[in-house]
Order: sequence, then C-alpha cells, then structure tokens
Amino acid sequence: MSIKKKVAIFDIDGTIFRSSLMIELVNEFIKEGIFPKSAEKEYRKSYKRWLDRTDDYDKYLQDIVATFEKNIVGVKYSDFVKASKKVTGIKKDRVYRYTRELIKNLTKQNYYLLAISNSPKEMVENFAKKLGFDKIYGRVYELDSKKRFNGKIKHLDIISDKAKVYERAAKREGLTLKGSVGVGDTETDIAFLKLVENPICLNPNLILYRYAKRKGWKIIVERKDVIYKI
Repeated sequence: MSIKKKVAIFDIDGTIFRSSLMIELVNEFIKEGIFPKSAEKEYRKSYKRWLDRTDDYDKYLQDIVATFEKNIVGVKYSDFVKASKKVTGIKKDRVYRYTRELIKNLTKQNYYLLAISNSPKEMVENFAKKLGFDKIYGRVYELDSKKRFNGKIKHLDIISDKAKVYERAAKREGLTLKGSVGVGDTETDIAFLKLVENPICLNPNLILYRYAKRKGWKIIVERKDVIYKI
C-alpha cells in the first residue's frame, strides 16, 4: 500500500506574489502593444478608487480580469508566452518573506506543494515552478486552429472552485489532508482552507478576515519588514 503525501495548498496572487500576475500581464500587454492603449480605460477608475481607498482591491482586480478576457481574443499564443515569461522573469523574487520561508520549511518536510490560481496557467507555472511547486492549476484559455485565443476558458467550473481542484489533484497524486496546510488571502480561498488541518490567512481581505476570526484560523499580516500574527 502506497503512502499518501502530505499536501500544502497555496493561492499565488497576494499570498506568495506581492501583487497579481494578471495585473502585471495586462500592463505588459499594453506596454508591448499586444493590447491597445485604450484598454487602460477599462480599469483606470477602479484602480484610482483602490489607491484612494474609496473602493476595494477586488473590484480593481475584477476589472483587470474583464479587460484581459475582452482583449485576449485574437492574440497569438506565442506573444502571450513571450510576455508572460518576461513578466515572471522580472517579478520572480517579489514574494512575501513569510510564505517564502514557509515553502522552504514544507519542502524540507517533503510536503507536496500544490498551487491554485485564477491567473493564466502558463504564467502561474512559470512563477511557481521556480519556487519548487509540484503541481500548478490555473485558468486555461482556449486557442483556435491558428493558435490564437478565442476568449473561452476550459474547465471553468472546476478552477472556479478551489476545493474541486484539490479533490482532482488528490485523486491523481495520492494526497492526504492529514497534517495539511493551506494559505490564502481572499474569500475565494475559503473552499480549500476549510479542507486543510492548518489554514493560514495571509494579509486577508475583510470577508476572509471575519470568517477566519470566527473559525479561529491563523491570521498573518506582513507589512514592510514586520510579520504580525493576529
């Protein structure tokens, strides 16, 4: 009988990476002319409102995703790969110290590292593999016969529910929740944080913070050069 592997499940954006891979990719696409300059208008207001703290970060991120999915139609896959590799190459070290050290410790304990993200899979793979992740799940955008994006997303019902993603990985990789660890930062991560034995909320948004407080989950805040445990 094979021994099941202990698993650690991580969100990526805002949990390991100190930004959003999708935000960085959209900005790079506009910079390189893959997306039109006018695409900035689609999220400019929500970005300013977030900076001014009159609206939340999630609204800004939703507008970024909408901008990406609107403008990615017709873009060559080769251009996408080139831009995403450039972004992850430049930004690969912009990670939180807390999760960087946690990943190192879990690796030493032979945990199976599983990344689940709503950013494009290819980009998440470029970023997470350098950190030692064993398996990466992200959004997979469909291509047409000419290797251009058609705007559709494969298996959206699965990637939208991170608990389902874990269940899929567990069957394929022989994982166990005994001693498991999970790290997330928004309410979209609650689905898998509820599954693990050791849920950790890093810099949580308000919804996740309130939920974590009720459940008694560990809450970590990393600000400047200080790491706080709440």
